[in-house]
Amino acid sequence: MLKKILYADSGADNAQDLLKFLLELPALKGADLSILRVVSPKTTEEESEVKSNAETKISELVSKLGIAEDRVTSMVEEGEPKTTVIKVAKESNTDLIIMGSRGLGKLQSFLSNSVSQYVFQLTERSMLLVKDDIYVKRIKRVMVAIDKSAAAQYALDVALSMFQGDKDAEIYLTRVNPDLKPGLEISQEDIDNNPILSAAAAKVKSRGLAYKCILSGGRPAQKICALAEDYNIDFMVLGSPERRPSVAKNLPDLDRLLGSSLSDYIRVKAECPVLLARQEEA
Repeated sequence: MLKKILYADSGADNAQDLLKFLLELPALKGADLSILRVVSPKTTEEESEVKSNAETKISELVSKLGIAEDRVTSMVEEGEPKTTVIKVAKESNTDLIIMGSRGLGKLQSFLSNSVSQYVFQLTERSMLLVKDDIYVKRIKRVMVAIDKSAAAQYALDVALSMFQGDKDAEIYLTRVNPDLKPGLEISQEDIDNNPILSAAAAKVKSRGLAYKCILSGGRPAQKICALAEDYNIDFMVLGSPERRPSVAKNLPDLDRLLGSSLSDYIRVKAECPVLLARQEEA
């Protein structure tokens, strides 16, 4: 499912560390990796030196990752980072974009010309965002936010494909039902009989992965972030559907821009890396 990965390198150590952990997963060892560095257009005299420095940085990263150079496509592109990442992802038919993020919310991202926010708004591809201020660790506890939507089911499929064969991974299937009263004590029987969780659990079990089911009430975005902190989650996968009609694909999604969507809130607030799974339209 994630056969082609594009890593947009800004030099952030924690994003590089997470990439290293991901490439060690059994299911991703055969993935094609492209590492992109975007440089500003320079004069003819400066251009060669700038590109050479960028290529050196990529070589240093490949060494840090501990992978063979023939597994990596190195790319140095001139231009505006935000538009270049989208262009390269489309041209290379990338399944997943990985990049660092400052974790800005609402209009902050727009006004500060945030690269990750712009890419998140306009790409049709799944994105893994690694905030600059979070501590990245080896992945063991993976939270997947579950509801009955197609986007959530796709997020679960992405998580299972990534962690297939990883004996250390445990999938935390998390269902936050806004109709349930926050703080309500929920029995194990209620969790076991929840149709959305039980169906997801059966799918995880069929893949031979360990799992835990969590059922809670409250406001979904806020509660998911709180539960991720409570359970010391290392990595989150969240469905993030494309909601705009085709005629508006190049226009910002105002709900996300204003921070009112679930995916945007969690992108900003979660204290772990968040993979926003987005299924490309056929």
